[in-house]
Amino acid sequence: MRKQLFILAAVSCAATAQAAPLMSSDWANQACQYWNTNPALTTELAEKWAKNDAGRGYKVIHMYRTDCGEATKVEMTISTKGGKTTCVYAGPIQHAELNYDVDYKMHAETKRWREMGAGEYGPMRAMMFGRLKFEGPKGEAMKVMGPFEQFLLIPGKVAGDDACPAK
Repeated sequence: MRKQLFILAAVSCAATAQAAPLMSSDWANQACQYWNTNPALTTELAEKWAKNDAGRGYKVIHMYRTDCGEATKVEMTISTKGGKTTCVYAGPIQHAELNYDVDYKMHAETKRWREMGAGEYGPMRAMMFGRLKFEGPKGEAMKVMGPFEQFLLIPGKVAGDDACPAK
């Protein structure tokens, strides 16, 4: 009986636990972990995307929810090692200045991140209709639409609530 009560309490706590806000530092850390399990992001990008890193050995992605403001943006740092692109950092901004020849900044309304995360549309439609605001090497992004779509699915794969992240 005691064991059953303990299990019920544990399940109840887990069910009521709040997800970190979408695009918060905690959420970004979980997104980084997800990145490292996705073959399209770890393998396909290594071949077609990661070499353009200005000789630094990494690329930086800044992202945020437009309705929460640019001050809430988070960063993912992607490095290539052993023929794979790996997310090596995610959280508060460490690289304040981006090199838009190699790095990316993306933002969209919460509603749009949710739609992209649910797979309702991919990167081409998101950019063409202005649903995803994007700065960075657009030609390079066009060459890796498959992996880029996998990136845009992350908001649907990593739980996050709609509260704006703390600034």
